[in-house]
Amino acid sequence: MIPTIDFSAPRHRAKFGYLLLAPAVLLMAVIIVYPILLSVSISMQDVRIARIGDSGEPWTLENYQWLFGSGETWHALWVTFKLVAVVGGLSVIIGFATAMLVNQKFRGRAAARLFVALPWAVPEVVATVIWAWMLDSSFGLVNWVLLTSGLVSEPIAFGSNPTAAFAAVCFVMIWKGYPLMSIMLLAGLQSIPEEQYQAAKVDGAGVWQRFWYITLPNMLPVVGVTMVMTTLWVFRDFAIIHVLTQGGPLGATTTLSILTFEQSFEFFRMGQGAAVGVLTMVLCAIISRALVGRMAKSVH
Repeated sequence: MIPTIDFSAPRHRAKFGYLLLAPAVLLMAVIIVYPILLSVSISMQDVRIARIGDSGEPWTLENYQWLFGSGETWHALWVTFKLVAVVGGLSVIIGFATAMLVNQKFRGRAAARLFVALPWAVPEVVATVIWAWMLDSSFGLVNWVLLTSGLVSEPIAFGSNPTAAFAAVCFVMIWKGYPLMSIMLLAGLQSIPEEQYQAAKVDGAGVWQRFWYITLPNMLPVVGVTMVMTTLWVFRDFAIIHVLTQGGPLGATTTLSILTFEQSFEFFRMGQGAAVGVLTMVLCAIISRALVGRMAKSVH
């Protein structure tokens, strides 16, 4: 007789929970854990082109010696942090302002919310190609508007001027990313009980007082999650930068993701590219943990 387990019994209920979680854990191990371990392994080998089934090279730390001793890495790290600060900060600010705007009651609010979400719905590569045409220094729409309005006396070379190229990348990433921030923050705003605002009005609190003492404290957890998502998105984003500037000019927009691509698929140094990828993963984990921990402390 085959022994059976009564999962309804109190002592076996935990086992039933583990049994239900087992397929998800196995799936995560296959699609997340294994690629991470493989990337770490490749980063410690002198691999030019990775092939499935190869016996592999002996492990070495030469790729990490190159990683921390190369000026390319530190420059890409500096550009990445600048991009995170500018894009992340402005995306959250604009998203918060937009969320508060469309949270008000006015005619056409549903259409306004749909309009806010449109940039996020457009495929990233398609949107970036359109912006690349609009920012072209010869026949782009942006330069035409600036010249016609008299704001500039000559076309801005978004493709060859380092400062202009970085600003263009920031602008397109903010345009693409702020709708998601707005939607998440709008959901947070709608979860704040209306009774708190009514009680504050009765006590004579003004608009800024209600925002500072009611809206902001209630929104801190949502803002924390939003900042984490924005940071991770900017860290890993590749398509916008590659289509607009390909990391140039003069490395002005070369982030860690662009450096990973260059080392792996342009110079065929996949060991070094994997090392940059591992560094990116570790930095994302540290920053996410720091942001979540800080927001959790501020809430309590």
